[in-house]
Amino acid sequence: MESFRSLTVTQRDQILVEQQVFDIFKTFYNLPPSSQSFMLELQRENHVEYLTKGLTGLSPSFCVLDANRPWICYWILHSIALLDEFVDPELENNTIDFLSRCQGPNGGYAGGPGQMPHLATTYAAVNSLVTLGGDKALSSINREKLYMFLRQMKDASGGFRMHDGGEIDVRACYTAISVASLLNILDDELVQNVGNYILSCQTYEGGISGEPGSEAHGGYTFCGLATMILINEVDRLDLSSLTDWVVFRQGVEGGFQGRTNKLVDGCYSFWQGGIFALLKRLNSTKEVKPIPLGDGEGSGEESPQTTTSSDAAGEEGLNGDLSLGGSHSEIGDQHNTSSQDNVIDIDHNHSKGHANVEPLFNSLALQQYILLCSQELNGGLRDKPGKSRDHYHTCYCLSGLSVCQRSWLEDEDSPPLPRAVLAGLWASEICGFRMYDRS
Repeated sequence: MESFRSLTVTQRDQILVEQQVFDIFKTFYNLPPSSQSFMLELQRENHVEYLTKGLTGLSPSFCVLDANRPWICYWILHSIALLDEFVDPELENNTIDFLSRCQGPNGGYAGGPGQMPHLATTYAAVNSLVTLGGDKALSSINREKLYMFLRQMKDASGGFRMHDGGEIDVRACYTAISVASLLNILDDELVQNVGNYILSCQTYEGGISGEPGSEAHGGYTFCGLATMILINEVDRLDLSSLTDWVVFRQGVEGGFQGRTNKLVDGCYSFWQGGIFALLKRLNSTKEVKPIPLGDGEGSGEESPQTTTSSDAAGEEGLNGDLSLGGSHSEIGDQHNTSSQDNVIDIDHNHSKGHANVEPLFNSLALQQYILLCSQELNGGLRDKPGKSRDHYHTCYCLSGLSVCQRSWLEDEDSPPLPRAVLAGLWASEICGFRMYDRS
């Protein structure tokens, strides 16, 4: 007991979390096989019920999130899409109408009707609308004014401000560049010096911080890496040290921490886990030669891009309804995002088009943490044992679970391989508690 009191607060908190997690694992492995099978099931129906209820109405306690209402839409809609479900037409129309009221008269989306446009809520609103898809959702986005809003947020440093007079950080760069890429309005004016700003935020640890001189962080590392991929400057990063940093963020619990010496958190199942998906995509294209550009024509090669909820729901709409036509007088020359040779080399086996490698992280251990420690059986997911469920953690735990089960694939459109899905593979010699029992 005396030795416990001599520990730092961080050390004590870490020990307590490990005890909670390992107690859950021990209980699980003492259950009969039928109960183990149930515990490892994703409670889809309960999650969908919890999410749909949140989209129809929230309790007064949610008033503290009044400036984040498009985010609530995104967390819920993205989660429902991941579960391969849909919202009913009335709820879809209500969501589109609400997000339209959040759209500012001069472009961008605010946290609620009548509030100040903000890059974070612009990202959330646009991704929500693209997830819903269809003419009404996609045509509600005023791309010309949104482009002008992005230009206004552009800073001389190369970065972006989150809002008028707001902070400049890597998150702002990602939300701006991601939205512009998604809506086909990305041009050289928006991209100018963004790579320099991101590069200035890569730390001695290898991860990326929110701004120069700050600490490497999982969310900012994902945003920074994804941004550099989207602007086709990823080869400028020190990808070897970045890979080392993120690999060591997976803890003994099986989940990820956001920063060095921090506690495990379910949301980093995606913010850290998603980095591995991007790195694998880069590795799979490292030997693909770019097709020379013709006069005013694209390369015909797709660049590596980050996965969002829009990937499945909005692809056809983006190629059709949202394609730019006519004059580009207001929007500058389209930025070239064709593939490059020198992307990444992390010394893994290469197969044509896709990497034939296992994930760089323990995907089964991460699934174990998500399903046993983050999942609430009556619906919703949480940060860690002892915390309450919420829509944010539901979204990113489900996103991380998807990354786990699809990181083994050579073909991104194929269903997950049986060996990549934890359910049914709970024998201790494969993914069990003995891997983490240090006693």
